[in-house]
Amino acid sequence: MQVLVVGGTGTLGRQIARRALDQGHEVRCMVRTPRNAPFLTEWGCELTRGDLLKPASLDYALEGVDAVIDAATSRPEDPRSVYQTDWDGKLNLLRACERAEVKRFVFLSLLDAEQHREVPLMDIKYCTEKLLKQSEFDYTILQGAAFMQGVISQFAIPVLESQTVWVNGSPTSIAYMNTQDIARFAVAALDHPETVRKSFPVVGPKAWNSGEVVQLCERVAEKSARVFRVPSAIMRFTEGLCSFFEPAVNVAERLAFAEVVGSGGSMDAPMEESYKSFGIDPGEITHLEDYIQEYYDTILKRLRAMEADLDRETKKKLPF
Repeated sequence: MQVLVVGGTGTLGRQIARRALDQGHEVRCMVRTPRNAPFLTEWGCELTRGDLLKPASLDYALEGVDAVIDAATSRPEDPRSVYQTDWDGKLNLLRACERAEVKRFVFLSLLDAEQHREVPLMDIKYCTEKLLKQSEFDYTILQGAAFMQGVISQFAIPVLESQTVWVNGSPTSIAYMNTQDIARFAVAALDHPETVRKSFPVVGPKAWNSGEVVQLCERVAEKSARVFRVPSAIMRFTEGLCSFFEPAVNVAERLAFAEVVGSGGSMDAPMEESYKSFGIDPGEITHLEDYIQEYYDTILKRLRAMEADLDRETKKKLPF
């Protein structure tokens, strides 16, 4: 199929593009700045310049496309409200798909979005899901929780570097999933008609709270962590304060999302139907323990190699 990946330069989008190529699809990635995505062309993707807030660019990007996989979301550095960048962008994309008569649409959503509509990003995901269900698109909705890649910056690196690990005072248990595994489901949807006009949870094998993740990193890295717990009341106060100032609106919206991961609940769901419908073997899905172990093995190996190189340079300077 000719597949358009929206959000192809993102953490998840690039994995979807790579997976789709590996499965024999022709892949086009819509990006705002093509010169920032040379790796996509090196892999074999076609790049097209486009912006979800510029409808004319979407018409060009959708020419000849059979299916769309939408993994786009606003970036933390974007100062605009997610209602502008995400919601308006989603409306433009769906309207453009209708004009181009593209029926197949795979949407990356969030688990339990309908339960957290007070959070802007969750509200947008819920409303987009509702819009798709009311449409005539052959949609498939994938409801994820969080990426394992995010665990590295939030927990693994601070533990390794003896930095303070900041966690919410009432941590939510989260079934983290590797983006490569989420990409498996997104691309497999194209070949499995039984997934059409349905929603599926796509989460990892086990839910972990922040304390358990820190302990895992400590055990694998063989280092102790300094943990600072931020009370939920402080998060809500900061969110309210930011919301008073227009330039800080994006910050306030992201702080609101922090309440979801600090609610003390669980972002997890049964995966039996998802594995069966997409034809994916659960034994091939990455476990967080293995992911963290591989990361630390790679980093520590590089650090030992750097230390060895430094030792050799030092010995060269000795007079004997």
